[in-house]
Amino acid sequence: MTNKDRFCNRAEAFEAHDDKPLSPADRDSIGDVILKRYSRRSVLGGALGTVAAAGLFGPSLLSSTARAEAPAGLPDFEEIGAGVDDKHHVANGYRADILLRWGDPLFADSPAFNPTAQSADAQLKQFGYNNDYIAFLPLDDKGGRALLCINHEYTNEEVMFPGIKQRQDECNFENMTAELVDIEMAAHGVTIVEIAREDGVWKPVLDIRYNRRISPATTTMTVDGPAAGHDRLKTRADPTGTKILATLNNCAGGLTPWGTYLTAEENFHGYFWTDARDAENKPASDLGGDQARSYARYGVPGLWQAWGKFQDRFNVDKEPNEPNRFGWVVEIDPLDPNSVPVKHTALGRFRHEGAEPVVNKDGRVVVYCGDDARFDYV
Repeated sequence: MTNKDRFCNRAEAFEAHDDKPLSPADRDSIGDVILKRYSRRSVLGGALGTVAAAGLFGPSLLSSTARAEAPAGLPDFEEIGAGVDDKHHVANGYRADILLRWGDPLFADSPAFNPTAQSADAQLKQFGYNNDYIAFLPLDDKGGRALLCINHEYTNEEVMFPGIKQRQDECNFENMTAELVDIEMAAHGVTIVEIAREDGVWKPVLDIRYNRRISPATTTMTVDGPAAGHDRLKTRADPTGTKILATLNNCAGGLTPWGTYLTAEENFHGYFWTDARDAENKPASDLGGDQARSYARYGVPGLWQAWGKFQDRFNVDKEPNEPNRFGWVVEIDPLDPNSVPVKHTALGRFRHEGAEPVVNKDGRVVVYCGDDARFDYV
């Protein structure tokens, strides 16, 4: 990507960066799987949408009566007109309130947010950046108290930090410093926060009973499942391959039937760095040694962040196994702020878009996960 790449923000640029599928050519893509299930004729004839709707909602949805009547229990309100402006629009009869913003306090001793004088220590006591999945766990039967578990997926340094005027991947992160990277890491991860409803308005509770920040900078996690202790999970800092510092790029998630929270590590490849570059400043093609195929399959190193410029564990030249410690589903007990999160390797390693559990009719718990890389799998 160059400074003339036409993208106005990090998310757009990274999506384009990952536009080339990494799924092996000798495997069926998700499109191939769908086409095998439904014939080409039915897709071209527009029948696929009808078949999918019937499969999801039952054949009764396809009757003229079902189409004409709104399902019982759904809200009935006047639709908002399309448009783009600087206002926050909601339907008539509804309202929107600000519950939590980046930098808001989570504890009684949290420092006031000052965007011109940030620090990693302050951010670890404040609400994180770029929210994704939000889990809601009621704490009472009256609907007045709850816990929120919120993913903080990634950071935009050109928006976070005064003085930085452009996406730093455009200039090889020349304006980034070790201090700014520490702040970015503190802003990633997860926030668990109690909220209470007062006079019909939800507000955060600055309480040490449940409130917690889980970040790549400070939170050590354990590992279970078939990959726990594997040689490729071992690093100089963790020769056991069972103690991983950090979860990152937390995308969607889910709630388990037993009341814990699953958070999914998505585009982990982007956080890794290399000093070995080609003429176009892209990662050299011979990285990884005996892990070269794995690096290529996941797109490691992605060079989306400057973390490996300042911390050896995110530089694959210095710690080649560290990428293997990400791309998992993490289970967190929000009711126990002292609990150690667990990375469940039995749920597979890929760019997890989510992890939604359901209880099957036969009593088994099934976790549905999506791979957010292009043309990969569910």
